[in-house]
Amino acid sequence: MIDPKKLMCGALLAPALMIGATLTGVGGPLIGVEAAQAQTVSRISVSGNSRVDSATVISYLSIRQGDQASRAAIDASIASLYATGLFSSVTVGVSGSTLNVRVVENPIVASVLFEGNRRFPDAELLSMVDVATRGSVSPERLNADTESIRLAYQRAGFSNVSVTTRQEVTDTGRQRIVFVINEGDRTGISAINFTGNNSIDAGTLKGIIRTKESHLLSWLFKDDEYSADKLMLDRELIRQYYANRGFPDAQVTSAVAEYDASRNGYFINFTVVEGDRYRFGNIGVETSIPGLDANRLTGAIRTREGGRYSLAELQRSAEDLAFEATGQGYAFADVRPRLDRDIATGTFNVTYLVDEGARIYVERINITGNLKTRDYVIRRELEFGEGDPFNRSIVQRGRTAIERLGFFSKVAVSTAPGSSPDRVVINVDVEEQSTGDYGISAGYSTDDGILGEVSVTERNFLGRGQYLRASVGATGSGQTYEFSFTEPRFMGLKVSSGIDVYHRNSDESDSNRYGSTSTGGQLRLGLPVTRDLSLTGLVGVETRKITDLEAPFTYLLGGDGSTGIEADFNKAWVGYSLVYNGLDDPKKPREGLYATFSQQYVGWDHNYLKTEARARYFMPVLDDSGIVASVRGQAGIINALGDEAVSPFETFRPGATLVRGFEGRGLGPRHAVSEEILGVTSYAGISAEVEFPIPMLPDNFGVSGAVWADAAWIDGAGGDFPVLAGSIDDPLKASVGASIIWDSPFGPLRGDFAYVLNKATLDKSQVFQLTMQSLL
Repeated sequence: MIDPKKLMCGALLAPALMIGATLTGVGGPLIGVEAAQAQTVSRISVSGNSRVDSATVISYLSIRQGDQASRAAIDASIASLYATGLFSSVTVGVSGSTLNVRVVENPIVASVLFEGNRRFPDAELLSMVDVATRGSVSPERLNADTESIRLAYQRAGFSNVSVTTRQEVTDTGRQRIVFVINEGDRTGISAINFTGNNSIDAGTLKGIIRTKESHLLSWLFKDDEYSADKLMLDRELIRQYYANRGFPDAQVTSAVAEYDASRNGYFINFTVVEGDRYRFGNIGVETSIPGLDANRLTGAIRTREGGRYSLAELQRSAEDLAFEATGQGYAFADVRPRLDRDIATGTFNVTYLVDEGARIYVERINITGNLKTRDYVIRRELEFGEGDPFNRSIVQRGRTAIERLGFFSKVAVSTAPGSSPDRVVINVDVEEQSTGDYGISAGYSTDDGILGEVSVTERNFLGRGQYLRASVGATGSGQTYEFSFTEPRFMGLKVSSGIDVYHRNSDESDSNRYGSTSTGGQLRLGLPVTRDLSLTGLVGVETRKITDLEAPFTYLLGGDGSTGIEADFNKAWVGYSLVYNGLDDPKKPREGLYATFSQQYVGWDHNYLKTEARARYFMPVLDDSGIVASVRGQAGIINALGDEAVSPFETFRPGATLVRGFEGRGLGPRHAVSEEILGVTSYAGISAEVEFPIPMLPDNFGVSGAVWADAAWIDGAGGDFPVLAGSIDDPLKASVGASIIWDSPFGPLRGDFAYVLNKATLDKSQVFQLTMQSLL
């Protein structure tokens, strides 16, 4: 017999079960919790969904048919459904053995728009927000996307930016999301100050750090953006700069950025403790390895007695010594510089200790972070592989080689224990940076007038480490089409190979007496000879048509000056070039020697040997003043190997590249009748230059000044023609002048103001010339 009291309790308990379970999805259980936890689900009911089908909703639940609807499982199901971003409201409850799920769907995104943005284009902003790819919108997602945009603007220097959203309902019931951006004024760097830098001026230090002061062109370069991460890097850059210039104890004790709202800019203050300056004293090598010839290692030492202390030179010397020891068959050689400080003389005596290191082998090399670059491009720079002996100096040398590729903004190399005590794992973590340049450039040359170029350059083509460049250029008198490709590791060897192809047109003009069309190309093969010396062999062909339609300038083509004429010239060449690069910095050298020597035999319609040598030596005038002196020498000679003289179209055409202050093709012997330039078959020149920073001009302008003097001697004339006396009455050319040099985004440009001291009567001089800066 049924107890009426129990029946009444059961009737009251059923609604309580449902109410209690339902309230779990809102704010936690209030009544009937224990009963809900014990309930077994035999059916799941979904309601409120229109776009998302019921099966999809059920798939996100933590409860399945046959499971118990415990409080924890219900809470997990609710959290899972909210996490999808598809729903604005979720209710989960139990009624009898049925699990009831009721949802309210988030609106669907029809489109995403941006208003008020100037710093970032729409496409870039679109990549910053998730609402564009999720398909639905929720307040949480909009808040996250708004913050993402705001942080991007802050990193770009817009501290006062505000970002809001506007939601518009379309005709289809979907929502158009509009991000309204008020960029405000761009925040810059008002001033960068240094305290404690008694030996190195503030201008020099400003030049080496990444943080830059605001200037007139900041709107273009965007180089005055404040970043706390950049400031931390700057501290290390300053410390390293001091450590490489004689201050081993230098420290940057603080780097503080203060925001001034009234000027909408940051004031950066670096505090430097320099310590004493040191030079290197006695330098030696000691080894405990039997059979290792220490004398054969001394050539790898970069530190020299009396030279300024440099941490970088110590590290590079240790790496090179370990590499040389490996070459002698001692793969486990460990090199450590022992430094003995002599405070009285301000010197460090250095002894490089070469000892037998632990016999550890490389078990595995892990490479991470390279999304584009192939693994083998990085591995081949390490010069060791799995199973090879582990040498810490060789690993560091490999890290430096990877950095020099220029493909990565960050390279970190670490080690981890292997599977046994004599095994080690090498971890290489890289962060890729852009290696492609796509753009349009324009400029002006005093030789060619207005010029422009459209080019595509990729230094890491298809992630294979290959170099590719294609360009189309135009001047007032012609066009050029060029293509170049280089494989740095031909057949996996330390040999580079490449091809250069070109097509060039130039019309007759005031500066060109002849029209010319040339098409050609060459193959290159290069290999390293020593640490700083490389050899490149080349072979090429060219076909060239020269046209002169205006009399009387036809003598060089075999005409008599009465009618126009044209001629075809074909040539093939084979040659080589040697390049020595001992510069401390290839882009902005301050110390070291750069030299080239090349020879080419040219045949087919010609028969001659062409030889050229160029060299330039850089030296700092005053330590850390930014003043750099250089001496440049160059010489060339063309030897005719047959009975015919060297064609005037194959001779050297010296001009401002030899002695500044002369027009391009404006000096040297001329034809006695037409006064056409014949070129020279030999030359020799020397130049001296002092480059210096311009006072009161911020270093980040990239502008410097220079004073210089040039002198040269020329001889020989192309072809077998009568020569105008006034063009050869003085083979000595000399000039002096001053220059403005700008490290522009398009490359280093220089404007030279010259005064000619000595010239032949008919040589053509010019006061100003604008050219691209070059090492030689």
